[in-house]
Amino acid sequence: MTSSHTDCHYCLQSLRGRKYALREENAYCVPCYDSLYANPCEECKQPIECNSKDLSYKGRHWHEGCFRCAKCSRSLVEKPFAAKDEVLLCTECYSDEYSSKCFHCQKTIMPGSRKMEFKGSSWHESCFVCQYCQQPLGTKPLITKDNENYCVPCFEKQFAHHCYSCKKVITSGGVSYHDQPWHKECFVCAGCKMQLSGQRFISKDEYPYCVDCFSKFYAKKCAACKKPITALGGAKYISFEEHQWHGECFICAKCSVSLVGQEFLTRQDDILCHECGSA
Repeated sequence: MTSSHTDCHYCLQSLRGRKYALREENAYCVPCYDSLYANPCEECKQPIECNSKDLSYKGRHWHEGCFRCAKCSRSLVEKPFAAKDEVLLCTECYSDEYSSKCFHCQKTIMPGSRKMEFKGSSWHESCFVCQYCQQPLGTKPLITKDNENYCVPCFEKQFAHHCYSCKKVITSGGVSYHDQPWHKECFVCAGCKMQLSGQRFISKDEYPYCVDCFSKFYAKKCAACKKPITALGGAKYISFEEHQWHGECFICAKCSVSLVGQEFLTRQDDILCHECGSA
């Protein structure tokens, strides 16, 4: 290096015919410059002399030959690397030590590649797909079954119950009747269409009826009080020839004694106890 500078700014020795370095427009001989300004190498702790290449990262410095992966010792010069707790690692070693493993393929998710997170686990973007149609799920709504992920249309197609009445998918809740699934809002009385979910009902010809409609359409009438006999809740009733009675209505027409389990006589449409009938 040639210059108009003739003496070292620090030791004042002549620089003629010698290498020197400039700093803030001042010239220094190489030994003085190195002793005053050379950065210490993070690896070997020796000064990085002015005739050596100084590699720096976040305020720290290395000789070119010392800039290596802390695990496999491969050179990191002009190569991608990562830092963990101030230790430099090549991308392969960093991935082996710290990168997430894909829940699906169990391979490392390399730094810089897109990672999908779901329920505390990680996936490669290419592995995070619907189990049925194999289309990427990305941020689409999904449903998990037996540790497999499905897009909503595929899940409904494969697993969801369809309402026996309207044939549409039952997404939540529902009612089971005669081993068939129903929407709660579709499970209604066949007569008046009142919703029966949580209500008492009676089945007739595979259709549900509320108590009032069943009584209106199908229940037999008590020969005494003329009210329907529904047998709801296990109510007892008596049948004789073509007539039926509520248990509490099956009494002697003359003395009103209960005839349930007793001998009785008939006179036209009346029933009588043996004593009243023999009088």
